[in-house]
Amino acid sequence: MDSGTLVRGAPEVNAEVVVVGGGLAGAAAAIRLARAGRDVVVIERALSAEHKVCGEFLSREALNYLESLGLEVASFGAVPIGAVRLAWKGGLSETKLPFHALSLTRRRLDEELLRLAADAGARVLRGCRVHGIERERNGWRAMVEGGEPVLANAAFLATGKHDLRGRPRPKGKQSDLVAFKMYWRLAPAQAAALEGHVELMLYRGGYAGLQPVEDGAANLCCLVERAELQRHGGRWEHFLAAMQRECGLLRERLQGAQALLERPLAVSAIPYGYVRAASHGVWALGDQAAVIPSFTGDGMSIALHSGCLAAAMYLQGESAEQFQAKLYRELSGQVALATLVSRGLVWAPSRGVLMAMASLRPRSLEIVARRTRISEAALLA
Repeated sequence: MDSGTLVRGAPEVNAEVVVVGGGLAGAAAAIRLARAGRDVVVIERALSAEHKVCGEFLSREALNYLESLGLEVASFGAVPIGAVRLAWKGGLSETKLPFHALSLTRRRLDEELLRLAADAGARVLRGCRVHGIERERNGWRAMVEGGEPVLANAAFLATGKHDLRGRPRPKGKQSDLVAFKMYWRLAPAQAAALEGHVELMLYRGGYAGLQPVEDGAANLCCLVERAELQRHGGRWEHFLAAMQRECGLLRERLQGAQALLERPLAVSAIPYGYVRAASHGVWALGDQAAVIPSFTGDGMSIALHSGCLAAAMYLQGESAEQFQAKLYRELSGQVALATLVSRGLVWAPSRGVLMAMASLRPRSLEIVARRTRISEAALLA
């Protein structure tokens, strides 16, 4: 099989490294390993990149990593983000972001990164679902449904929010949230008002983020406590109506808006606040390594950082355990702070204090944005 070939299935493949999952973390690791001349196989369950429940916010750190991988996201229509608004019942606060940011859909970004991985020489297997990773002598066997296994010396696990069978993550510190995502075509006046902003909107039992993405669309990504969702019969349309009753800014933004998906994307039982401390031999990347709450942290830069760091440490001859310990040290503080803020936004008794801080000191939003990012010292060149 030729390097870089996109195929639906494959015979048994021997490789130096198998990467399970072709999202941001998996693709970043594959690109750097393949460019270093290593034999890499990426196994991605989707035939083409799909939408994911994700805020799609690209911070300065994420943009630096993407540039280092050879991807200029502005050329794919990424839109600039320069400020954040926090809206709640009866209040609104705004501050400029302390860094340059862009917004681009995951479907576009993931596809371009997998293309780069294939161009670098990685063998990318599409439409292949891995149902387990097992020890194979001194290496690993990735079990592919309906096909032959992939045998490799090292295994990188990058399956995002979805756990691989037999390798579940424990509950996080905030695991009772359900996430939804819907794209909208806003009315022209509302699209103009949203331009250049991320809007964080609060409502009973959760919060949402609204931001523009390419092609004139807007991404609404929502989190809600499971009990609150059940209060609305577990139905998206009832929950959406409740969000708009609770938050006037969201109601205003969605006036005359057109939903661009037939139904929202949804995911539950996300272990927000989890940071993996040990690897047990597998290099865990992205959300398999750390799950930072949406809108209070920077999950996309964490994913890219973890993939690039894993590749660098592997190439230096270091172990999966050394990698996981280092990543834990780099991320645990930021994830803990982001989770604390997220819980405060959801929990009604603490929300008033946070809103008062945002009103009296708008720069408090900037401080949170800074302190939930990867530190400058940890970033790779």
